[in-house]
Amino acid sequence: MYETATFAAGCFWGVEAAFRRVDGVVDTRVGYTGGDVEDPTYQQVCTDTTGHAEAVEVTFDPRRVSYDDLLAVFWASHDPTQVDRQGPDVGRQYRSAIFVHDREQERAAVASKEALERSGRLRRPVATEIAPASTFWEAEEYHQRYYERRGLRGCRI
Repeated sequence: MYETATFAAGCFWGVEAAFRRVDGVVDTRVGYTGGDVEDPTYQQVCTDTTGHAEAVEVTFDPRRVSYDDLLAVFWASHDPTQVDRQGPDVGRQYRSAIFVHDREQERAAVASKEALERSGRLRRPVATEIAPASTFWEAEEYHQRYYERRGLRGCRI
């Protein structure tokens, strides 16, 4: 039985590419979550007024990859100390967030974040939010597997 994980780490194109390279990830889709507008468009989300984050929904086989392993990919694929931005992308839609689907994911996400904070690897505090998963609105088709379709590699991991 497959499970779902949802992560926001800046522009969803590169983040999706990072997760698609993980053995045990059976599917991904990019979209918008964490906001209060129903079925938002990319243009609406870009205004930074919908409350949504650009996010990646990851479907994975827990017999092949653990949620903890996915958290490691998440931390490595962006700068979790940035508040409401990643690189040149600025706004709440580019925040760092883990949207948890159950208590087990919440426990793992909190433990992972605390371990990263204690590690001393970062110069600033971790800004990543941990919040309950809400409705995931799939982004327009041209955003799906964006880097893959263009032969680009994506994130730095």
